[in-house]
Amino acid sequence: MTRVALVLGCGGTIGAAWAIAALQALSDQAGLDPREADVLLGTSAGAELVTMLAGGVSVSELVDMQCGRATDPRLRDHIASTPASVPPLPRFPLLNPGLVRRRSGLAGLTGIAPTGRADASWLQRLAEQFEVGAWLPHPAARMVAYDVRAGERVVFGAPGSPIATVGEALRASWATPGWMPPVPIGDRIFVDGGMGSTASVDLIGPDEADLIYVIAPMASAPGVRIPGAGGTIEYRMIRRPMSAVLHAEIATARSRGTTVVPILPTPADLAGLSPHFMNGSQRVAAFEHSMITAPETVRAALSADEAGV
Repeated sequence: MTRVALVLGCGGTIGAAWAIAALQALSDQAGLDPREADVLLGTSAGAELVTMLAGGVSVSELVDMQCGRATDPRLRDHIASTPASVPPLPRFPLLNPGLVRRRSGLAGLTGIAPTGRADASWLQRLAEQFEVGAWLPHPAARMVAYDVRAGERVVFGAPGSPIATVGEALRASWATPGWMPPVPIGDRIFVDGGMGSTASVDLIGPDEADLIYVIAPMASAPGVRIPGAGGTIEYRMIRRPMSAVLHAEIATARSRGTTVVPILPTPADLAGLSPHFMNGSQRVAAFEHSMITAPETVRAALSADEAGV
């Protein structure tokens, strides 16, 4: 029997909207109920979605949440609590200036980011509403955060990972440097897992999954970007480096014998997305656009897999 993992990458408010549209298309076309995946791995906004899926929320309920017609009060509260498009001014000190000498790319730059001060209580509240016992109902729900002192990724919920509550893990995975506050757990300090990798595909071992579906809003094929000047900046600073890391991780997973199906935004998808991925005022428009374009994006990804591309 094929063991399936679903990996949901970072992406903020706009990326989460696109990811839900992609999940709907994947569910329709591949017959996958994400709640039944053997492993659910999420980073940042992806961890937010994993919390709900692992708590029993269906894809159709996530779609209803985005459309403003959710019947579950937890989902209504969550979408109404979407953070502001502009964070409060961050504060000093910097997270870990020495990290820029030890790590390259976004991972290193994380060290010279100031400390975010936005309110993360909306994430804590979401986690507490779905937590059962010491974790989530799904036995293999996982969230990736970045240890800003050690300069390494940590997968909460995985065997041998640090002990954390769901609220701690979710806030840590979502703790965007300069925006959300870092999360201390034990003697370690964690920030957004996307600083280490947009999706961390390589952290799922070949003994855990034969097939990995990856939905990563912040990664695309080389040269594919959001139109306009803002899209150019987003591509150079975020999308291009995140994409390079993701493609390397996919190659690593495939070299182990694991089938990986990456579902990444195409030019058609990105034409309707904001380069400012926390732009809550554009969430509804981005979601409506994504519900039109994502089915073809998923269809192409599944066809590429069948063709062995």
